[in-house]
Amino acid sequence: MKNFKKYAGIVSGLALSFSLVACGPQDSSKSGSDTANKDSKETKQLLVWEDQQKSAGIKDAISQFEKDHNVKIKVVEKPYAKQIEGLRLDGPAGTGPDVLTMPGDQIGTAVTEGLIKELNVGDDVQSIYTDVAMQSQKVDGKVYGLPKAVETTMLYYNKDLIAEKDLPKTLNEWYEYDKKVTKGGNYGFLALFDQIYYAQSVMSGYGGYIFNKDDQGKYDPADIGINNKGAVQGAEVIQKFYKEKLFPAGIIGSQGINVLESLFTSGKAAAIISGPWNIDPFTKAGVNFGVAKLPELDNGKNMSAFVGVKSYNVSAYSKNAELAQELVEFLANKDNSKKRFEITKEVPAVKDLANDPVVTDSDAAKAVAQQSQFSELTPNIPEMNEVWTPADAALQTIATGKAEPKAALNQAAETIKGQIKAKHSK
Repeated sequence: MKNFKKYAGIVSGLALSFSLVACGPQDSSKSGSDTANKDSKETKQLLVWEDQQKSAGIKDAISQFEKDHNVKIKVVEKPYAKQIEGLRLDGPAGTGPDVLTMPGDQIGTAVTEGLIKELNVGDDVQSIYTDVAMQSQKVDGKVYGLPKAVETTMLYYNKDLIAEKDLPKTLNEWYEYDKKVTKGGNYGFLALFDQIYYAQSVMSGYGGYIFNKDDQGKYDPADIGINNKGAVQGAEVIQKFYKEKLFPAGIIGSQGINVLESLFTSGKAAAIISGPWNIDPFTKAGVNFGVAKLPELDNGKNMSAFVGVKSYNVSAYSKNAELAQELVEFLANKDNSKKRFEITKEVPAVKDLANDPVVTDSDAAKAVAQQSQFSELTPNIPEMNEVWTPADAALQTIATGKAEPKAALNQAAETIKGQIKAKHSK
């Protein structure tokens, strides 16, 4: 997941497997929980790191678990994409969480560094989640977390500026629409195509890929397709939006996301690509918006997107690891996933909720589900960490006209290969 700002049968065609060897603090089933549980009358304590502005979604579940298990639970909100960074520091110091939440693409790194524990959960637990969501939590066949939510990017459009029936169906039609309406500080369709998290939705449609998979379905970090013929073609499609100044210069770079969202909430942009994390902010901003899947490309393929899976995981440093796992299972079960959706609008990964009226009545959930049919998991092997910065840098040089797509992507591929060799060679 990169922004680093995230349904039965919908994405079951996606599959993922990994082959990593865990290292780090010596895990053992003999966790500190043995000592903590010696005196059953003692009130145990757990620390949970939850995502920002999302703790309300688990408030009732936490309260119930405290009563059922004679435990005191403290919930602290932290940006979920950065919790692994905090765990690296706070875990060894003894001040880290027992339970944390993180993006699925960080699982491989967390396991390799020995930051999270393997969970002892059977098929009866695993089977309640969609296949793609559960696969994101596995490394070498072992389970390291349970899915709390799934997310993917989608199209937001301002109903006061463009009606649903008038929405362009293809990216090229949006390009033509942009040429008609872009003037006086107003824009049509906008996207953060200077970031690989968003640009890959176009590049992959023409055959570009981050890492190819081998015959066993495992990612091959030596086979990088970010600069292949299809990726370059996709980047050329992206380039023309910038060349003709249909995208403002302000949405390029680190502050681009703030400018993009501001243009949409102020009624200066008719449509943007974003994710379900903006449902609540846009609603509170009073925007009369609708959501839909991403448009098609001129080759007939639908724009893709990365499927992000948020999970609950147990810290390898937890002194109450068994109890922490019980809490993870409780927070991620069907009833609590439904309750969390009602409050946070984060789309649950539980199969049975795919047809639940509470979920199906949500336009955002429908859009996420529909777009997920054309999307893929963000690779969660550690080598993915070497992709984001070089790829974004290349796309920004394309967006600013400082380099042509082929040259920029070739440079990015070489940088990625060099960093993988330097940091991940055995």
